[in-house]
Amino acid sequence: MVNNLLLVVGALTLIVWLVQEVRGRRQLADALSWCADHKKENTEQSLLTQVVPGWWNSTTVFINLLWMAWFASVVLLKDGDFALVLVVVTALAGLIGLLDRLLFTRRRQFMVTEGNIAVYLKFSVKADFETLKQHLASQLPIAENAKSFFPVLLVVLVLRSFVAEPFQIPSASMVPSLEVGDYILVNKFSYGVRLPVAGTKILEVGEPERGDVMVFFPPHDSRYFIKRVVGLPGDEIVYRDKVLYINGLEMTQQLLAEVPPLNPSEHILRESLGEREHLVRHELRENRGDFRVVVKPGHYFMMGDNRDNSSDSRVWGQVPEANIVGKAFAIWMHWRSIGELPSFDRVGTIR
Repeated sequence: MVNNLLLVVGALTLIVWLVQEVRGRRQLADALSWCADHKKENTEQSLLTQVVPGWWNSTTVFINLLWMAWFASVVLLKDGDFALVLVVVTALAGLIGLLDRLLFTRRRQFMVTEGNIAVYLKFSVKADFETLKQHLASQLPIAENAKSFFPVLLVVLVLRSFVAEPFQIPSASMVPSLEVGDYILVNKFSYGVRLPVAGTKILEVGEPERGDVMVFFPPHDSRYFIKRVVGLPGDEIVYRDKVLYINGLEMTQQLLAEVPPLNPSEHILRESLGEREHLVRHELRENRGDFRVVVKPGHYFMMGDNRDNSSDSRVWGQVPEANIVGKAFAIWMHWRSIGELPSFDRVGTIR
């Protein structure tokens, strides 16, 4: 719903601006021509009141209210695809700026610098001629905002789509490696350069490795998930008595702590995935059961480090290569809720 509303608001913004620029400018030019033909002397303020179409401001306010309503829907429904939002808004701002430059800028300048209108403005209106010309030939608010925001939006889009993207940890499935409220950075080119929104890979760079912490879309959901890559294409994965075996080799675990110490309910262990090590958590009173699976070609088997409290490939299946978003590589802030102050104690690389 939120994404559809965004497309509607974007289309209406473009249409309203085009109507303002085409029909409104014609009305403005006709009103100025009438004043020039009648040689009617004016002050700047009086002239603008007479010739500027009154509906320009009301339609601009209407568009602003639409954007506010869309933003409110995002906040209230907690829905929407930020990548799609960024692409749509950047494209809209760029299109409006381009059309304004190619089609309308010269027309506006010609209206106030040539013919009887220019003579009238220079000799019959009590105002600075250059300031008045600039005012009458200036961009409308929609185009002005588009021109101002486009460079910033474009830089954010390029960085977020092809370099690094921020991501907040929403659940405890990766404890103890990542905690709820950790803000991380995701490398968007480690596994190949992909088009924003579509996700189509356009440049091969690398492939996921066992032990990587990866952000992706699971097969059953359109939201980002974050888990650890356990199985690569073709791997045989066996999980027995909370011990992981890959291609017949045991992934060794070393007990680091029992929590809480006097009446432990969980174990914190260091697990080896080949040459890489990371922390995992086992709950003593939970057992997710054993399983065996062979990873399909072009797919990855994902598991959370919080082994007994993680919805992962054991629940919703293997992740296709097309659903990969990027590699999580650093924590840059921890902020659990709006009622707490941000903390930078956990800043560092992700293991």
